Amino acid sequence: MAAIKLNNIIKNFDKTEVVKGIDLDIKDGEFVVLVGPSGCGKSTILRMIAGLEQATAGEIVIGERVVNDIEPQNRNIAMVFQNYALYPHKSVKENIVFALRRLKVDQDEIERRLKEISEMLQLDALLDRKPADLSGGQRQRVAMGRAIIREADVFLFDEPLSNLDSKLRSHMRTEIGKIHNKFGRTSVYVTHDQVEAMTLADKVVVLHGGHIAQVGTPMEIYLNPVNIFVAQFIGSPSMNIVEGTLFNDHLEIDGYKLPRNKLTNVAYQSNIEGTGMLVKVGIRPDFFNDKAHFPASEETFDFKNIKIDLIEPMGFDKEVLFTLSGQPVKARLDLRSEIKIGQNIDLLVDLSQVLIFDRETEQRL
Repeated sequence: MAAIKLNNIIKNFDKTEVVKGIDLDIKDGEFVVLVGPSGCGKSTILRMIAGLEQATAGEIVIGERVVNDIEPQNRNIAMVFQNYALYPHKSVKENIVFALRRLKVDQDEIERRLKEISEMLQLDALLDRKPADLSGGQRQRVAMGRAIIREADVFLFDEPLSNLDSKLRSHMRTEIGKIHNKFGRTSVYVTHDQVEAMTLADKVVVLHGGHIAQVGTPMEIYLNPVNIFVAQFIGSPSMNIVEGTLFNDHLEIDGYKLPRNKLTNVAYQSNIEGTGMLVKVGIRPDFFNDKAHFPASEETFDFKNIKIDLIEPMGFDKEVLFTLSGQPVKARLDLRSEIKIGQNIDLLVDLSQVLIFDRETEQRL
């Protein structure tokens, strides 16, 4: 078993508290992605699991062992770094098998594992080259091979794709997914890229200011964010946030009145005064549709005569910009919408996907 438990983990650098009481359970074989902006504490948490940083307080458990005082090399983990961390004077083969030689693994077993890993990562033709002779993507595959060959209990990834171009990042995301499906090892992956989080994770942990903002599956985080920070950090393009007023029977946005009883993701409060409650409203760009090409129903609301300010073609779909409540708003429409800048359009919204946030705390209502 290689489940990981973090119990009230705190990390201070001098007088600065970077990680502020993290509690997290990672199941055996689970692929967990820690995601958040720079400075949120995600890499520090990963380094504490690895043993490269010492927790100021709290308990780190891997399998059945408390590992706070166990050296990194004795935790049976494998780590893939952002900067590859390859030995420049050693060949690809020597880099990959280095840890096995130090562990005095039998030579036949080393060759068996090397063959399997080099075939999987398409490194056969590169085994005699030095890191300086490789591309960024090839170096990252070598770093992956070096981690996988150890057959560790836990794989740790510290922003491994951030130095690659977008095409290589997409390719390597696929490779990492395949590797996890094949070996099923417990994996913790740190990134600031929410696309990596959404495509790779069994479970996403969104971090903000040293705290966990939300934990859930990618779709739980995407569809049901607990606050505006999570709502806008996860999803591309980001969720639209506009000002609104919530009444007992409707939600008013810039003169449009959305029926309250259809807002299934909004807790009903019958004690709202007649003047209404000022709120913030979240609608993802994906949940707008061009009425000319999408059937209206009792579950949709028609934003009539929306004036389009800008169009951004994206290939199959296009992102259109307009204004609601004085705020810029974006909708993602498909190729059927042949609209032009300055044109008015009717946009339908799935009412079940309209989210309401407290204006002051920015928490979901």
